[in-house]
Amino acid sequence: MRMDPAERAAARLFDPVMMELGYELVRVKLYSGARRTLQVMAERADGGMDIDDCTILSRALNDLLAADDPIGGDYALEVSSPGVDRPLTREKDFARFAGHMAKLELERPVEGRKRYRGRLAGVDEDGILIDLDGETETAVIPFELIGAAKLLMTDELMRESLRAGSGHGVEESEPSSGAGPDTDKLDTGPDPKSHGEST
Repeated sequence: MRMDPAERAAARLFDPVMMELGYELVRVKLYSGARRTLQVMAERADGGMDIDDCTILSRALNDLLAADDPIGGDYALEVSSPGVDRPLTREKDFARFAGHMAKLELERPVEGRKRYRGRLAGVDEDGILIDLDGETETAVIPFELIGAAKLLMTDELMRESLRAGSGHGVEESEPSSGAGPDTDKLDTGPDPKSHGEST
């Protein structure tokens, strides 16, 4: 999946600690703009992730960033669950959500197309299987060609999420050289804490 060098460095830093705590890394993404945000999507091994999990993980990642920050500069750390219409970043995600609708964007065109939409049909040794809209045969797309992918929100997906009781949480905090964030809150709007000194 598409990641820039800073995101890859953060993923390498976070992954072993997250595994030790019982969490799996889904995605690390650095957003720029009026404020930079380092978003860390994670889930427990059972697929759940609630606000308490986000708080625990946020504090652990703050400790890591205080000692070794691969991002640099001012930014907010956001730890969240993947959500219902989640990104698909690992091969096992495509197998787990077989039968659901998804959209894919490739790193380079295949048969003149970079964007695909259809129903996931699993994974085999050749890549991701997907029944594309308007096509009769199942397409096989090598995993390494996929730049980005996510589930599409459907009634079926929402019903499955409700049956599973998937929790959803977001934790924003301030990586610092001290003891970590001093508040735990849901992401309810502006005024996030930032990493480093305000300018």
